[in-house]
Amino acid sequence: MTSRFDSYRDPVEPRRRGSGGGRKKKRHGAGAMDGSREERMVPDMQFESYYGKPVVKAPPWEWPIGTYLFLGGVAGGSALLGAGAQLSNRPILRRNSRLAAFTAASVGSLALIADLGRPERLLHMFRVFKLSSPMNVGSWILASFSTLAAVSAAAEADDLTGRRLPLPQVARTVTHQAAAPTAGLIAGALGAPLAVYTAVLFGDTSNPAWNSAKFHLPFLFVSSASAASGGLGMLTTPVAEAGPARALAVVGAACDVAATKAMHAQIDEISMEPYEHGTAGKLLHWAERLVIAGGLGALIGGGNRKIAAASGAALLAGSALTRFGVLEAGLHSVTDPKYVIEPQKRRLEDRVNAGDTGEGITTAG
Repeated sequence: MTSRFDSYRDPVEPRRRGSGGGRKKKRHGAGAMDGSREERMVPDMQFESYYGKPVVKAPPWEWPIGTYLFLGGVAGGSALLGAGAQLSNRPILRRNSRLAAFTAASVGSLALIADLGRPERLLHMFRVFKLSSPMNVGSWILASFSTLAAVSAAAEADDLTGRRLPLPQVARTVTHQAAAPTAGLIAGALGAPLAVYTAVLFGDTSNPAWNSAKFHLPFLFVSSASAASGGLGMLTTPVAEAGPARALAVVGAACDVAATKAMHAQIDEISMEPYEHGTAGKLLHWAERLVIAGGLGALIGGGNRKIAAASGAALLAGSALTRFGVLEAGLHSVTDPKYVIEPQKRRLEDRVNAGDTGEGITTAG
């Protein structure tokens, strides 16, 4: 007995068969990835951005911030060197270091204000004191350091001009005998925080290149500042008094190279790419060459005035290129979503493999 369903034919079947009854060959990529016969309605997509915009917003910082990063390091290291020269009775090195600290802090502050656009924006940072904000803490460090550096530099400038600055005698006496020595020592103590706080600020952002190196940038910035300030001391001070400057330059250069190598060895390949390629890569590669050359020159030929000056100039240039290279790496890293997405996926995978599979698991590191 024949059922009425025996004559039923799937209306879709003719479309699935050719004239010879055989199955048509599928277009490459037409089937689903799981092997089913259903066609994918959406083609494979390469993730690039959200509606044409970067995943992470680029920081609004340009070359003035690079200048500030460099000069802040020089100021901090020079103040530390000036304090050491004061305690070891090296008047020429003390004078040069104090004047360098004040000049670098002043010009760096002008660069910072230029980047902000309006000077009053800097004043807004002093309405509160917030330990959880590296930018706020850094603003207070900069203001305190600049004031103290100005006091100690005023005494040196007064001596340099034959005590002809328009100061009342009482003010001159207090400045030279009490204010300048005390201010010089306190400024020296604030030198390291001034040199390092910008690295902490960078690492505290969501910028992928800076955040991935947040444990390495502080060491790199302090080392770079030490090399630069030691190099400036070698450049401006006779070799007879420049011994502490040479020592600071050699130690700073060695630690700079060590911090750079540690970054390359410990940061994953994707996160390290912005530091190795493009403009940032060129700047940082040249910075490493100059720092090595300057450090070796200070170690081997620092007793020769010409070699000391050339080594000091190389260390200053290397430090400047380091700061601009790190800045450029951060600016470049937000232009490609892979520098944001790939490290997040890797961190998520690590947490899942470690057994952290709670409901609150995120891709954050």
